[in-house]
Formats: sequence, C-alpha cells, structure tokens
Amino acid sequence: MIKRQITEKLIQLSGKFPVVTITGPRQSGKTTLAKHVFADYEYVSLENPDTRLKAEEDPRGFFENNSGKVIIDEIQHVPKLLSYIQTIVDAEKTMGKFILTGSQNLLMSEKISQSLAGRTALLKLLPFNRLELIKKKGVKDYSYEEIIYKGAYPAIYSHNIDPGDFYPAYLETYIQRDVRSIQNIRNLRAFTTFIKLCGGRTGQILDLSSLANDTGISVNTAKEWLSVLEASYIIFLMPPFYKNYSKRLIKSPKLYFYDTGLVAFLLGIENREQLLSHYLKGSLFENHVILEILKQRYNTGKQANIYYWRDNKKNEIDCIIDGLTPMAIEIKAGKTFSKDFLKMKKYWIKTTGLPEDSFSLVYGGDESFNFLNTKVSSWKDFSLNI
Repeated sequence: MIKRQITEKLIQLSGKFPVVTITGPRQSGKTTLAKHVFADYEYVSLENPDTRLKAEEDPRGFFENNSGKVIIDEIQHVPKLLSYIQTIVDAEKTMGKFILTGSQNLLMSEKISQSLAGRTALLKLLPFNRLELIKKKGVKDYSYEEIIYKGAYPAIYSHNIDPGDFYPAYLETYIQRDVRSIQNIRNLRAFTTFIKLCGGRTGQILDLSSLANDTGISVNTAKEWLSVLEASYIIFLMPPFYKNYSKRLIKSPKLYFYDTGLVAFLLGIENREQLLSHYLKGSLFENHVILEILKQRYNTGKQANIYYWRDNKKNEIDCIIDGLTPMAIEIKAGKTFSKDFLKMKKYWIKTTGLPEDSFSLVYGGDESFNFLNTKVSSWKDFSLNI
C-alpha cells in the first residue's frame, strides 16, 4: 500500500474527536486507508445489501452487534444511523469511537451538520497526488501528459489497469448506482452527454445556458445535474476571488474535475500521444495543477480556499489561495520558460497592492528557479511549497 499523505492528520484527529468522517470520490482509497490505519477496529460496509437492511430496520441491534470502535463504510446509505451515533458518542465520550466514510459530498455534509455538529472531524480524500504517486516504481519519470491521461485513482496503479478499461467501467457504475441514489434522473443518456459536455468545458468559466442548450435540457435541469456531479465528487466549481479590488470582476465559477483521467476519457483521448497536441491540453494541465493544490490542502486538513480572478477586460489569474496574504499562482503548460508567462504579475500587484512574492508561476518544465523576484516552480515539485 502506498502511504497516503493524509494519514498523519487522520490519526491526529481521531485522538481529538469521537467521530472522524472521510469523504471523497468512489475508488479514491477511503476504505483501504481506514482499514489500514485502524486495523484493530470492527469493519462494517453498508454497501452490503444484507448489512444495510439490518442497519435500516434495527439500528439499535446494529450498534449492539458492533459495540467497539467501528469503521462504518458508505454511511450515506443509512443516514439515520447518524442520530444513534450522536447518542452513543455523547454518552461514552470516547475519542475515535467511529470512523465513517462516504462517497457523497453535499448530501453527507448536510446530514452530518444536523446530527454530528461539533462531534466529527471532516476529511476529504481525493485520488493520489504526485507526492504519493512517485512512491510507485516507475511513476517518478512520467511526463505530466502521462499522469493527466492516466488520472490518479489508486486501482489504476495498484492493479495496473489500463485507463481505457478503468474509466468506462467507473462511469457506468457511477451512473447506474450513485446518480440514482442521489436523484431520480430518468434520461441517463442525456445525463451521460451532459457529463461529456462538462469534460469539454474543463478549466472554463461556467456558462449554464450554453451547457443546457448543447445538452437539450433546461437551465434548471443543468443546475440540478451539476449539483449531482458535485455531490458525488466528479466535478467542483472554483469561485471567483471575492475581494473587492475591482468592481468589474467576473462572478461565475470555473468548472474542474476531481480527476484528469476521467476528463481525458470523456474527451475521447486514448493515449498520452493524443494529449500532446490536444486543443484542451492547457486546460487539462491547469486542472491537474489545481487538483494538486487542492489535494495538498485537504491532506493537511485545510479548507480549499482557492479561487480564480478574471475581470471584464479578460485579465485573468488561474489560481488564488486566500489567506492572511492572498497568493496568486499563474499556470502555464509550456515546458520552456518564457518571461511572457509572468505578464499578469504587474497587473496583480498594481491592482491589489500586495508584495511581489504574492505572485508565482507553475509551468510544465522540469526546473524550478527565481526570475526577477518571482518564484518559478516546475509542475513536479511546486506542491511541496503550498
């Protein structure tokens, strides 16, 4: 097993909270992580229909049969268990009593906030980041095109599954199981088309009307379907930076996927060579870099706090990490550095009044260095400094 970067934070939080909840996409490694870190816990999977039925019909009996420290996998299948967990942890006051996992985001958060507010720590586990991947023999020498094409789901690397075999099965399983459990979508063919059209818009500012028209659905339906994709960790929407440095900022979010391999599959990319000259290569590289930032933050227990910047004159900065001092990150897929990559630095500093070191660059080359007081980072190692 490749040690997951989030492990240290998971262990730390299990000593401070009675419940730790791990959410994330299907196949991201939640179950493997929980069973590995908490090997002495009882393990119960609510994916098992018989177990699920017993939990639904006799929750008290369920907890009597699992009275020790327990991992409950895919808790979203029986949400009423959360009220019983609340009662148990309030009575016992045992830290790390329950480790819960779930593959749904928005729905899980709502139910947890109602029943376990203040009682559970929340962690998000996404597929491998680069720091985890390079522990796998041979991956260290991969080009970024290879990683974008393959994606980062653990099964692809643990079982040496070709992406062309993994992603069709993943998408089919997702549509047949998760989508129907979240919302009763009758036209699954149109929904599949919708996902593919989202793939073609990765890294772009969301235009709901265009997306709805191209799918042949209403704008309200498009909103609902986007919520389904967000809830099940297929896509995320990056909001525009909200600080009022300029009143002319674009206010729509940008659309990204939680895994670039899935996007590549949706775009019909069948090998890394196709990606070399693909018209969306820059957007896919941007998606990859932003994912690395997101994973690094989630793995250390931080909130996302990432945004983009664009005004009505098309001045754009790809990523801003908000904090005491907002950090602007420009992202360029080019493998040879050009000073043109830094053209937005002057605009950023002039508009915000922030210091020079609040702007940096991540590019597709192999070398990291400083150029005119600007940190220029290779895609290979920039996340070490996030």
